[in-house]
Amino acid sequence: MPTVDCDPEEARQQLSEAGVSVEDGHTEYERWRASHGEANAVAYDDKVVVQGSRPTDLLALLRDHSGRAHVYFDGASRGNPGPAAIGWAIVNSEGIVGEGSETIGETTNNRAEYEALIRALEAADEYGFDEVDVRGDSELIVKQVHGEYDTNNPELRERRVRVRELLERFDRWSLEHVPREINDRADSLANEALDNA
Repeated sequence: MPTVDCDPEEARQQLSEAGVSVEDGHTEYERWRASHGEANAVAYDDKVVVQGSRPTDLLALLRDHSGRAHVYFDGASRGNPGPAAIGWAIVNSEGIVGEGSETIGETTNNRAEYEALIRALEAADEYGFDEVDVRGDSELIVKQVHGEYDTNNPELRERRVRVRELLERFDRWSLEHVPREINDRADSLANEALDNA
């Protein structure tokens, strides 16, 4: 569970200003509770604990991140098509800022890679980063996004357009193919999601 060390009253105000409904806590130790998207937050004396299937729905509103981040993504499919999952991690000078994984049903490996990239970019945007250096171990996806490779698959073309739209939200971005060992956190998250499905 992600924890944000902060002043709970300032955090409450941030969430209220963002249009999130905040209610009183359920116990004497809880200052307040809030829900937004697929995330729930509980505030204590000096921290806020965030839970749910997509904690970034609230974390992005509670943390003020700007500047530059490294974004790692990976998709995994057992069979092609087969059961698939995604993993992503966002890292800045403070360390891992956010990460996530989830199963995405049955699909191909290339579609899973695109879904991982899209979710990672959405999260980086939600966190408010201005610049992203994106890294993944799928050379095909990287080259398709850069326009070096084309695709005849309409679903992959749609995903490529979505990725380009998301990248344009940042002041500066780069997208690079890296070996799997450099992308190990995202790879591990995607495989753990499949293992736990």
